[in-house]
Amino acid sequence: MGTGTAQHTHITKRGRHAGTRQATEDGLVWYAPHEKPFKLAGFNWFHRDHVYRRLPVNVPLPPAIERLAWCCAGGQVRFTSDTDKLVVKAKLREPFGLDCVPFASPYGPEHMPQTGASGFDLYLGPPGAACFHAVTRFPSGAGEYCCQLLNRTGREPLDFTLNFPLFNGVDEILIGLNPDASVRPPPAYRLDQPVVVYGTSITHGGCASRPGSCYTNILSRRLNVPFVNLGFSGSGNGEPEVAKAIASVRNPALFVLDYEANSGLDGLTKTLANFIAILRTRHKQTPILVVSKVRFAPEALKSEPDSQRAREKCKAFQKGLVLKLRAAGDTHLHFLDGSTLLGKNYHECSVDGTHPTDQGFFKIADGLHPILEKLLFA
Repeated sequence: MGTGTAQHTHITKRGRHAGTRQATEDGLVWYAPHEKPFKLAGFNWFHRDHVYRRLPVNVPLPPAIERLAWCCAGGQVRFTSDTDKLVVKAKLREPFGLDCVPFASPYGPEHMPQTGASGFDLYLGPPGAACFHAVTRFPSGAGEYCCQLLNRTGREPLDFTLNFPLFNGVDEILIGLNPDASVRPPPAYRLDQPVVVYGTSITHGGCASRPGSCYTNILSRRLNVPFVNLGFSGSGNGEPEVAKAIASVRNPALFVLDYEANSGLDGLTKTLANFIAILRTRHKQTPILVVSKVRFAPEALKSEPDSQRAREKCKAFQKGLVLKLRAAGDTHLHFLDGSTLLGKNYHECSVDGTHPTDQGFFKIADGLHPILEKLLFA
């Protein structure tokens, strides 16, 4: 299906139960993902603000973070249904195309695929075994679109996961299903508490080809745990205002801090200890995992050792701080050497020497998976 004018509903505090509405002229029944029995994840403050946003509204934030918080990276909607059709109608906050760039993204379309920046993708299957099925496709520059993601012949019940766009905001989304389809809650999470990941454009999802390839979404599928993706492209600077906003997450299972690539050694020395201290004001025993950055392609040039030396200094500082705080009694604080995550062929895992391809994101997820498994469930 191509673009079309979507029938949008306003997000309200009280959603309607599935099955109370009639099919429209297109022969589908339309649902908003915040309604029961759908399960919305990744928008920790939706219950308060009723918008698809990654940080709360009306709190002090640096200007760049205020803009980037509207990007929907890590957002998911899950449900179980026997529908044989699924159509997505989406209204974006900004267009994305050859003559325009998303309001919050430093990438033009030559760098970040619009399917990743502004598209939804669909996974089908039970927790731990969900498989990619389709991604929304739409003309360059579209501010809204209507796209069919499922048209099957069978009617056996399936578990559905829709991943939100990584580098664009979503004002409204509707999910169209068969009028006679059953719609039920999805399988329960293995752990209902979210994993909260704070970082840079890499955490944010640059430059995944589609949302499901961002490493936080990969890990959410594998672990069957909700994630809150707080990667902010070019803006992972460890500001105390951001730490305070993140500390307001309700009942987190784990914090992951991975912002070295934006802050560098000077920024880390000024912010990391205080960032951790702010999280600890509300979450005394929640595990915190500090991750040093992945290796970038320039390190492969033996004649250019500066990038490796700078990374090693940052790694040493972060590891040393974690050991110091653990010795002082914070035994729930941990460190991971991120330079190992992409493996021997790290220089083949990016679009531009820095931002991972899908291959790079899957390698990062492969490396983080056993660590997070241990921290969450051991």
